[in-house]
Amino acid sequence: MDYRRFDNTIVARIDKGEEILAAIEAIAVRENIRLAGVQALGAVDRFTVGVFKTAEKTYYANEFEGSFEIVSLTGTINTMNGAFYTHIHMSAGNDKGEVFGGHLNKAFVSATCEMVITILDGTVDRQFSEEIGLNLLKFD
Repeated sequence: MDYRRFDNTIVARIDKGEEILAAIEAIAVRENIRLAGVQALGAVDRFTVGVFKTAEKTYYANEFEGSFEIVSLTGTINTMNGAFYTHIHMSAGNDKGEVFGGHLNKAFVSATCEMVITILDGTVDRQFSEEIGLNLLKFD
């Protein structure tokens, strides 16, 4: 992984074999990012995405292996109890044009991943909601 910071924007290259969420965390911790938007594209050969069933308050994970192009990777960096937290969704397409996606649990780069992190001035923490079953943004 390598990256450059330009004022409040980071442009990163995540390399073959690296795990995307680990790279995001490494950058966020190193740069002391408390609030940011994330977007990326690239290629992966293994990834796990989940779907949250609201009635059950449970995530169901789907694992994929093969050649996939990241169609969309988007999300946020913020904090929970003052520590690093990220919420990322990813969609990836195979060689037939089929696209699979959801909440990103893990993804390994097969060629490269090009990422832009837009840092926002401020902090938004998260708090677990018993009612919803998720860590929600907390504004107070």
